Amino acid sequence: MKISERYNGVMGWFAANMPVAETELSYSDPFQLAVAVILTAQCTDKRVNMITPALFERFPDARSMAGASQEEILELIKSCSYPNNKAKHLRGMADMIVNRFRGVMPTDRDELTLLPGVGRKTANVITSVVWKNPVIAVDTHVFRVARRIGLTPGAKNPLQSELRLTREIPEEQRPLAHHWLLLHGRYTCTARKPLCENCGLAQWCAYYQKETGEKA
Repeated sequence: MKISERYNGVMGWFAANMPVAETELSYSDPFQLAVAVILTAQCTDKRVNMITPALFERFPDARSMAGASQEEILELIKSCSYPNNKAKHLRGMADMIVNRFRGVMPTDRDELTLLPGVGRKTANVITSVVWKNPVIAVDTHVFRVARRIGLTPGAKNPLQSELRLTREIPEEQRPLAHHWLLLHGRYTCTARKPLCENCGLAQWCAYYQKETGEKA
């Protein structure tokens, strides 16, 4: 199967079967989304959504969080993974937004990556979710699913995966494609035992072809 056929089949199936695909994180503005995404590192969205209500009630915006101590933030996020580092990043991010960007969340990906705790993946999530920019955030789910299906053959790291997906997926589908692949990896194409029997992508999936010997 040509890779173009695989992309057409996979993206077509998602478009027909998952026309609405959104982040499962709870937030009310770009700053809160950035906070939530930083907290998701090695942590589930479910856990983050349990943490953020109290955090956002106490520190609803960058200015209030910048005025907090690292210890105050830590106390509210201590049930997530790596809370000390995340508390440091959150306070540093809020401080930079206030003092460098005049309290306004930057919209440019390169400027976003200047913020403590915000790497390329987090910046891509923010810009695609909030402003529908045609970028694809590659987290562990997206990286795994794209490789399994055969969308990113030879990709050795998230950046290589992102560049291949970006090249092959039309601009208008890219913000959705991130959520399609992420949610598919979270609930169907799981890490330890993918639920191939419940997957609508089998006919285009390189992994399924290899495991079953069927022609994909």
